[in-house]
Amino acid sequence: MLVEAYVDQLDTALAAERNGAGRLELCGPGEGGLTPSRELLAAVLATVRIPVHAMTRPRTGDFVYTGAEFAQMCDEVAMITAAGAAGVVLGISNPDGTLDVPRMRELIARARPLRVGVHRVFDRTPDADVALDQLIAMGVDVVLAAGHAPTAEEGIGMLERLVQRAAGRTVIMPGGGVRAHNVRAIIERTGCGEVHARASDPQVFAELAAAVRAGGNAEGS
Repeated sequence: MLVEAYVDQLDTALAAERNGAGRLELCGPGEGGLTPSRELLAAVLATVRIPVHAMTRPRTGDFVYTGAEFAQMCDEVAMITAAGAAGVVLGISNPDGTLDVPRMRELIARARPLRVGVHRVFDRTPDADVALDQLIAMGVDVVLAAGHAPTAEEGIGMLERLVQRAAGRTVIMPGGGVRAHNVRAIIERTGCGEVHARASDPQVFAELAAAVRAGGNAEGS
């Protein structure tokens, strides 16, 4: 069971690794995470030993991007690839919430051979089954999801179904409100192999990681 930690600072990245994270999702500060600066990415990669997936997201808000913003994302993918990250996290939607498949395919091609993760743009799609099939066809490696719900705990039924539908062709990684008190139920109900949680509070993240290791014997906030 892998626990991915969402981090946006060097000190929290180090704490997350120390407290049991198996991978980092590195973002720049901003609601929902933005592209990390070149300096932050370099500092984290030079310091941690676990894989780092870095986000490309040019602004907060929706995931419908202009031509200029898409060009910026292409440049950011090149920066992340050149820096030596293990993966890129991305997502682009159309105005109706469906995935912008052509532009996502282009970003994925630019990102290879790095692993590719998709953030919660997936949860905003109108049809989870269609979107998941599109992501699998694109070769996406990891899909962060709360089961089309505000939190993974609320979306647990959908997450279980998505894991079954993916059938190992991509990783469904529950995220959103995953904490020590609910992580075992999420893991056991969905059958997932990875979970995602914020690591901005090192103690809360440490309790989560301990609960995963202990198989549900720990309590958390």
